[in-house]
Amino acid sequence: MSTNDSKKTQRRVKLGSTGPEVFPLGLGCMGMSGMYGATDDAESIRVIQTAIDRGITLIDTGDFYGMGHNEMLVGRAIAGRRNQVQISVKFGGLRGPDGSWSGVDTRPIAVKNFVGYSLKRLGVEAIDIYRPARLDPAVPIEDTIGAIADLVKAGYVRHIGLSEVGVETIRRAHRVHPIVDLQIEYSLASRSPEEAIFPALAELGISATLYGVLSRGLLTGSKPKAQGDYRSYLPRFVGSNAERNQEIVTQLQRFAQERRMTPAQLAIAWVLARQPTLVPVVGSRTLAQLDDALGALEKPLSKDDLSALEALVKLSGTRYGEEQMKHLDSERR
Repeated sequence: MSTNDSKKTQRRVKLGSTGPEVFPLGLGCMGMSGMYGATDDAESIRVIQTAIDRGITLIDTGDFYGMGHNEMLVGRAIAGRRNQVQISVKFGGLRGPDGSWSGVDTRPIAVKNFVGYSLKRLGVEAIDIYRPARLDPAVPIEDTIGAIADLVKAGYVRHIGLSEVGVETIRRAHRVHPIVDLQIEYSLASRSPEEAIFPALAELGISATLYGVLSRGLLTGSKPKAQGDYRSYLPRFVGSNAERNQEIVTQLQRFAQERRMTPAQLAIAWVLARQPTLVPVVGSRTLAQLDDALGALEKPLSKDDLSALEALVKLSGTRYGEEQMKHLDSERR
């Protein structure tokens, strides 16, 4: 199928009742700024531009990815293509010069400061979806969303999103200004949003953009190797958890092979089948990974496949370390 034919035949997914229509897969760019080890800017730009050529419209970044590097990279990649993409930006993450994480800051005055820097780095006049990266325990969500709403009125932001927050926070934010989507981790290995978060989103007319659909590469057999790969600190990738999970990954690879799919296609196709109105965001860092991910759109799974997969994938370990899990509003019960 040609690139143009692919664009014409692919459905679009609307983000919330008030948001834009996007291609059914988004491209997450975090991994292009060193989170999993060394990267090549030229290759990253080729991936972003090829993704756009193949029909992908939603490009996801964060102002703290590489301390601004990722936004500048995306800005270079979308130059001359602005009308073909929707840019989603997470803000508020505080980083030290050594790359350390220092918490979040979503005070109204900080919001307006962050957006100015993001607009300049991206080289755009407005950000399509702007969202706090995490809930700031020191700032009422109403204050943060109110500040972004002011940016919407001023024309610097088009839509408001959220990231990794729970039902109560979603409801409070939505009362201040319409929320178009919640960004949250969801995969065969991380299904907790199904319990309360997805039903609440459906009730409120809010969509979701789903990251971690490959469980940071774990479901494809990828392991932390390079220096600086932060997965080496995540419970699923270390110690006895890693050993148990490798057994499951081996079975998953066999399951995929029997269906003439790759493990990545299997994981993405599962998410597309389980949540057809939501948008998986894939973190492809190479052209081969991008092509592999897009192949999932042409390989739907049967109901029997879904059930068999769900019975197979029971990973050991939480998706983040203990301290991070404690601070995730989306994990509060």
